[in-house]
Amino acid sequence: MNRFDISDTRDIARIAARPYAEFMRHGSVFDALEESAQRHAERKAITFIDTPDPAVPARTWSYAELMNQIRRTANLFHTLAGGEEPRIAMLLPPIPEAYFTLWGGETAGVVCSINYLLNAEHIGELIRAAGANIVVTLGPNAALDIWSRVPRLLADCPGVRHVLAVGGAPGCLDFATEVGAMPGDALAFTRNIGPGTLAALFHTGGTTGAPKLAQHTHGNQLHSAWGAAQMYAMTERDVILNGFPLFHVAGAFVYGLSALLSGSQIVLPTLLGLRNSDFVQRYWCFVERHEVSLLAAVPTVIASLLNTEPGSARIGSVRALLTGGSPLPSELASAFEQRFGIPVRNILGMTECAGVISIEPFASPRTAGSCGLPLPFTEVRAFFDDGRPCGAEETGILRVRGPNVGPGYTEARRNPGTFTEDGWLITGDIGHVDAAGRVFVTGRAKDVIIRSSHNIDPGVIEEALLKHPDVLMAAAVGEPDEYAGELPVAFVSLVPGATTKPETLAAFIEQYIPERPAFPKRIDIIPSIPVTAIGKIYKPALRALAIERVISERFASAGLGGSVEAKAAEGGVSIRFLAEEQGSRTALEAQVREVMGPFALPIRFQE
Repeated sequence: MNRFDISDTRDIARIAARPYAEFMRHGSVFDALEESAQRHAERKAITFIDTPDPAVPARTWSYAELMNQIRRTANLFHTLAGGEEPRIAMLLPPIPEAYFTLWGGETAGVVCSINYLLNAEHIGELIRAAGANIVVTLGPNAALDIWSRVPRLLADCPGVRHVLAVGGAPGCLDFATEVGAMPGDALAFTRNIGPGTLAALFHTGGTTGAPKLAQHTHGNQLHSAWGAAQMYAMTERDVILNGFPLFHVAGAFVYGLSALLSGSQIVLPTLLGLRNSDFVQRYWCFVERHEVSLLAAVPTVIASLLNTEPGSARIGSVRALLTGGSPLPSELASAFEQRFGIPVRNILGMTECAGVISIEPFASPRTAGSCGLPLPFTEVRAFFDDGRPCGAEETGILRVRGPNVGPGYTEARRNPGTFTEDGWLITGDIGHVDAAGRVFVTGRAKDVIIRSSHNIDPGVIEEALLKHPDVLMAAAVGEPDEYAGELPVAFVSLVPGATTKPETLAAFIEQYIPERPAFPKRIDIIPSIPVTAIGKIYKPALRALAIERVISERFASAGLGGSVEAKAAEGGVSIRFLAEEQGSRTALEAQVREVMGPFALPIRFQE
């Protein structure tokens, strides 16, 4: 495929002025991978580090061997489906078999890549919603327990006809044995795949609630992956350390498929990815060993790497750190660049558009706060609440339109408010596009803290706190208040060994938060900020913590004895109050209603 040099909007405009087929001539992921494998047959495609022990050699698959495994896996899924469309639910960590399953599954049918850290009930809902008839999962494993959920899944998902276990498991098909029995020199079936053919389903949202599956076509994935490869200037000389799981679109396409289409090598850092603390401690040693040129990490991992000494490891092979998955604090990026001399490149992406909307090009300097330039053939604009488009620098809700935008959710009733009839994807991000075409995100519409009529961007508070050298992570949320609606509060975790107090942090950030209404009512220092499976700050848990504290305080002031428990739930926070025996039930309910009334929260009483 043609390679393009991109440093600014003029380069992107030149690309977009030519036929799209010159940018992406393939209609299926399989065909694009086949071409890459033909060009780079003997080069390393995937290297898997089994253990963080440097003395244990890694395992490697060449491009020819990778395609052999992809063909075998596709042939297996076609055979197992018995005439039906293969619908594969994948419950695998970032290991080579996950790559075989994803690309082989998309060649034969449709893959639903599921967060294996979810509970069995939620996984079962996703499997049923995807109509999966095949499940590929990790067998019993001491390092990562996925297998214990499988018996419940089989009972709850009668549509599943076959279970394949990587590493083997009682009563299930062994993945390696079954794949090895299939022909790998060619596909044993014929399937017409085009850019509009459905390839995968990726679930969105947090860790609770009803399933919400975003659809990806082959064209969506190819556009995102090849666009990312061009923005990052990837070539066959690159080696990318990618610890993202493949249920995350960045791991699958922005840092995964992009590398394979470029002839690059992907290094997978153990079965646990970058959640393996022993690996992170030896991170720079492995960077040197595999001559890594590109690092891929979420901001929370970047913060951890700042406290990891390279020691004697030579890291001059690294040309950039690529980040995404959650907002990138400018102070964190600057600190990393100053510490290691490695440029940081940011991204804006969404599950609904196969992982990427805009990227800071490698060939141009980083702009603080920027999420970079839209991919070629991709349009990004900010819109006011009334639907009018914003001008340059004007803040609104960001929308994106282009070949990376998927066809919507599996349930069309979920599309309104996110997918428009004229092709726009409403991101839900508050931001603007500057005169140079760079995209900036200043907050999330749903994350805005509304204090009376004052809209407060939590990012202002978070960035101020992150300027303090003792702060490792920071997150601001709205705490319910009877009079103001919400008050801003902040949660902070400190770097190891730091003993800074909340009052010290409050005094420090005064200089950075000029608007008094935006100043946090309180700053709580907690052992760790809750994050999702891929390291993204999970604000629903912090909102629950803030609500639990407020309601507990109000009940105690009203003389109500008992315990309050708040948990993140679909659409918000669920609060449970276990009351102590205090006279009549009628009087108790009246007291609870009186305390809770100003918060405008639904109340249900039960024994």
